[in-house]
Amino acid sequence: MKIINTKQICKTLLKVFAIAFFAQAAYAEVTLKLGTTGRLGMPIGDAIDQALIPALAKASGGKMKVEPHYQKSLCAEQKCGEQANQGLIALWTSSTANYGNFGPELAIFDLPFIFKSLEDAKRISDEWLAERQCKLALENAGHICLSVYSSGGFRQLGNATKPIHVPSDMKGLKWRTTKSPVEFMLVKNWGATPTPYDWSQLYSGLQSGVVEGQYVASPWQHVAKLHEVAKYFTEIGGMWSGNILAMDAKQYNALSSQEKKWLHEAADAYGEKVNQLDNAWIKNGEDAIKASAKEWYVPSEAEMSKWREGAIGAWLDAKGTFEPEVAKRVLLEQGMDGFVAQLEKAGAL
Repeated sequence: MKIINTKQICKTLLKVFAIAFFAQAAYAEVTLKLGTTGRLGMPIGDAIDQALIPALAKASGGKMKVEPHYQKSLCAEQKCGEQANQGLIALWTSSTANYGNFGPELAIFDLPFIFKSLEDAKRISDEWLAERQCKLALENAGHICLSVYSSGGFRQLGNATKPIHVPSDMKGLKWRTTKSPVEFMLVKNWGATPTPYDWSQLYSGLQSGVVEGQYVASPWQHVAKLHEVAKYFTEIGGMWSGNILAMDAKQYNALSSQEKKWLHEAADAYGEKVNQLDNAWIKNGEDAIKASAKEWYVPSEAEMSKWREGAIGAWLDAKGTFEPEVAKRVLLEQGMDGFVAQLEKAGAL
């Protein structure tokens, strides 16, 4: 007759329970605090609410969740990155331009005329560019960008004075700029007089003639109702409004491989949703502007060559912040051989 060793059975059961307990503890609920300037009712805020939060909860079975803090309630873009470095928050959204405070890895996205269209920007970013640059950001800058996407599309020219088809048409006009040195240089090279002017006063400034034109992403022109006082528009694109969802590298590396997988799955869902919402936002804004505009002009390729020529100085100034061969590949994949030739002749590539 076989004697049952109850003591041994108890030890075995305790081991099984301990393994189960620690396995469960390994996937105890993780809450990722997120700081963003995005707000509900706009693409970034709505994509967080409609995609990132539910996708992470679903993928992880409730073991991971996002705690969002919208509309700068916790921090603005650069401050959010600093708070992430300090471990006060985990996730944050930022323009690719403001990410430059932490390193040059994403500077390529802000080069004027690096992308020809929204479709090209998404295709190239999704296929290889975002993954490549985000890997560099993780290695060098202490942050990983989980998703790269458009936030407002391209800036377009709008003015209250006259039709503008080529840069020489801007000569002598007082053109509102931000404090961006790239924007200042572009406007100057196109022939206008760069005039730094506060965003909150831009409508009245255009109305009174203090400034005569502006270079703002089209949906924001619509939100600010600038098309009520600026009736001439020129679709040159040029500066793509890139944005990212980022995470502090130390906190990211502390996640298990499974948790990272869940997070990337949710970030992918967020990226797709924000692009979908952003495209609709851009279209709605541009449709409304076109309905009341005296002219919405789309330059020919020959005319676009003249607009791009004005950007060469910005590329020269940006040397050292991007890899020339990578930028060249991006341009050639869009058939922009002529712009590559212009940049190479000037020594920018």
